[in-house]
Amino acid sequence: MSLEAFHHSEPLTLGVELELQLVNTHDYDLAPYAEDMLRLMHKTPLPGSVVPEMTNSMIEISTDVCHSCSEVLSQLTPIRDALVKSADKLNIAVVGGGTHPFQQWHERRIYDKPRFHELSALYGYLTKQFTIFGQHVHIGCPDADAALLMLHRMSRYIPHCIALSASSPYVQGQDTQFDSARLNSVFAFPLSGRAPCVLHWSEFETYFDKMTHTGVVKSMKDFYWDIRPKPEYGTIEIRVFDTPLTIERAAALAGYVQSLGAWFLHEQPFTPEEDDYLVYTYNRFQACRFGLDAVYVDPPTGTHMQLRDHILQTMDKIAPYAEAQGATGALQLLRADVEAGQNDARWLRDRQREEQMLAEVSRQASLKFRGA
Repeated sequence: MSLEAFHHSEPLTLGVELELQLVNTHDYDLAPYAEDMLRLMHKTPLPGSVVPEMTNSMIEISTDVCHSCSEVLSQLTPIRDALVKSADKLNIAVVGGGTHPFQQWHERRIYDKPRFHELSALYGYLTKQFTIFGQHVHIGCPDADAALLMLHRMSRYIPHCIALSASSPYVQGQDTQFDSARLNSVFAFPLSGRAPCVLHWSEFETYFDKMTHTGVVKSMKDFYWDIRPKPEYGTIEIRVFDTPLTIERAAALAGYVQSLGAWFLHEQPFTPEEDDYLVYTYNRFQACRFGLDAVYVDPPTGTHMQLRDHILQTMDKIAPYAEAQGATGALQLLRADVEAGQNDARWLRDRQREEQMLAEVSRQASLKFRGA
């Protein structure tokens, strides 16, 4: 199978997907209500889409193509409100966050869809452990070569995206000591990690042809990379974000990505190279483990600094582009949290410190998601 042609998209447009938890309102464990939620949601006209995910306690919502983070929020808001209304009818709740804090993976059931059953047959228990929840951000690119440049420039800022969105400190009832434990589950898949450092679409087509020739890849969906091109949409898709606890933070993160993208397109600030990836996995680990308190190694210089300092420096650089994209408020929201050392992982740990009961933490997170 050949790689699909890279379709046209308007540069810097946005599309956002959020994977969400469905929990019961008795003990706030995951509940198998995806089918019921889909049935109720299909009765409500909404932007974007609502679709099933890997296991039957998950659901994914997405926006249409948006031009700004405020438009993202304006689309996510009615979807969120309809989800909450449907959940109330089913006596369940919808929750953000990258992991459910105490669910047991072996209790999960694969959603009845051919692709999910195929993945389950191939990956075994990893498929049920994939009951994790992420935010994906698509950003429109002018053309195929520009998409690869955008992808590899964005790779330097993957630690920023991880630390700003981290919301998965708990797994199987334990504090993992990671701010984002979700990405450890993604790393278990053999085609995860980073894309090959090629900067021309013709080279990427050659790579894709070689991979399909091996028989282990049939389409771009088979790559679980942190960022991957999506030729059918004319975008790149950034996949390292944990699902935030609120749609407001999800929209702000989209604004951050759009501002970075605008900076890349207008200033062409650096040319990516293979050596950028010498520290990629280390920086990624640091951001997952320590969040905003991580160490960041600058790829071209090898300089070590606090990740939160590098995030703030970057926000200063992209501020004019954020203003042009209508994302100044988004950057201010994120900046205030960076300066305070706050992210959703910290919020969840603070609640657990007070409550000493993860079910109560999930209950409060469900209220936060619905805007209460």
